[in-house]
Amino acid sequence: METEKQLHVAVIGMGFIGLPLSLSYAMKGAHVIGIDVLPKLVEEINEGKSHHLEYYQGKSISEILHDQLDAGRFKATTDYQEAAKTVNTYIITVGIPVVNGDPNLSYLISACEQLVSVLKKGDTVILRSTVVPGTTEEIVLPLLEKSGMKAGEDFFLAYSSERIAEGKAFEEFISMPLALGGINEASASKAKEVLSFVTEAEITVSEIKVVETAKVIENIQRDVNIAMVQQFARFSERMGMDTFELIKVANTHKRVNLLVPGPGVGGYCLPNALYYLLPKARELDVNIDMLELARKINDTVPSVLVDMVEEQLKSQNRSLMGSQVAVLGLAMKDFSNDDRISPAHHVVEVLLERGAKVKAYDPAVPGQYPYKVESLDAAVTGSDVLIYLNAQEEFLDIEWDQVVSQMASSPILLDAKHRIPSQVANQVKLIRI
Repeated sequence: METEKQLHVAVIGMGFIGLPLSLSYAMKGAHVIGIDVLPKLVEEINEGKSHHLEYYQGKSISEILHDQLDAGRFKATTDYQEAAKTVNTYIITVGIPVVNGDPNLSYLISACEQLVSVLKKGDTVILRSTVVPGTTEEIVLPLLEKSGMKAGEDFFLAYSSERIAEGKAFEEFISMPLALGGINEASASKAKEVLSFVTEAEITVSEIKVVETAKVIENIQRDVNIAMVQQFARFSERMGMDTFELIKVANTHKRVNLLVPGPGVGGYCLPNALYYLLPKARELDVNIDMLELARKINDTVPSVLVDMVEEQLKSQNRSLMGSQVAVLGLAMKDFSNDDRISPAHHVVEVLLERGAKVKAYDPAVPGQYPYKVESLDAAVTGSDVLIYLNAQEEFLDIEWDQVVSQMASSPILLDAKHRIPSQVANQVKLIRI
C-alpha cells in the first residue's frame, strides 16, 4: 500500500462521480488534482462551488471541497501537463453519453489522447467510466500505447466500475464492494492498492471484459425490474388496488425484490445501460430482445402518465388542451439536482405537445427551462392539474390543503411517488400509479 505522501492522483472528469471521488481521496490524505476540459467548471471548483447534493458526516460537498482546497490536498485544472508534474496515478471518470441510441466515445478518446502526451513510465491508469464491453482493451489500451510504452510493463492499466448512487457518493466510495480487472496481474495489483486507499469493502478481481460487462448488466437488471413493475402497476390500477401495497406484500417473500414504479427511469446510468451493451451484442449477433423491450416500456411511462391525466379530464368534460399543469420535480430521482435524461422533462414535453400550459418547479435543479418557475406558489396557483414526479426536501413540508385551495376548481392530482397524503382524495381527484 502506498503511504499518504506517496499517492498523487489525478481524476479526469469533474462531474457527479469525479468530484466526490477526488475529495474522497483527498480526505484520506492523498494529493489530488482534478482535470476537466471546462474552464468555467474548473474555476468554480477552485472557488469552492458545487451544485451537487452530496453530504458526508454532516458536511455538504461544498464544505468538504473548501476544506480540501484550504488544506492544499486538492485543486482542479484543465492542464494535463500541470497534473503530470506531480501525479503518478490517473483515474478516468469521463462520461460516455448516448446520442440517438449510440454511445459517444469522443470524450473518452479525447481524454486518452491528452493523457498519452504526459504518461510516464510507472504511471497507473484506471478507467472507472461505464463503457461498452471491450472498451478498455480495444480502445483505451492502443490509444495509451501510442506513448511508445507497453501496458502492463511500462505503465499499469486497469478497469474498475463505479457503483455509487448519487446522494450517497462519499459513503459508497468507502463501503461499496468493487470489481476490478487489470491488463495483467501487475496492473490489477497496482490498481487494487490505489482503490483500497479509499475503499474499505471487498474488491473482486476478474477479467477486464467481465468487469466491464458486469457493470452494464447491474444497471440493466434494474431497468428490467422497473419495466416489469410498471406493467404490474397498470394491472393493479385496473384492479383497483394500491400498487405500492401490492409490491410491499410480494416483497415479503425472501427471494423477491421488486422495485417501485415511478415516472420512468432517469439519470445517466440506467437509461443508457442497454445502449452500452447493444453494440457488442449486435457485433456478436446475440439476441437481447427482452432487454430492448424493457427499455421501450420504461421510455413510454411519461406518455402513460399524461394519458391518465387526459382520461380523467375527459371524464369531467374537460381537455388537456389549454389546461394549466403544475409539475413538481424535474430531477431524475428524489432528492437530486441531476436532471440528465430525466423522465420529468419527457412528461413536460408530452404535456406541451398536447397543448397544456406547464409550470414546473424544482428548487434543487439549477438548469433554466422555459417552463420552469421559481416557486411552488407560481407553479400551483390557478393550475387545473398537479403532477408530483420527484421529491425534494422542500416538498416534504407542503401544506396540501393550501395547495388545493390555490388551484383551479375541481383540480386533478397525479402522484407518481406515493407522497401526497391519502386524505387529499377527500377534496380532489387523486390518481396514484
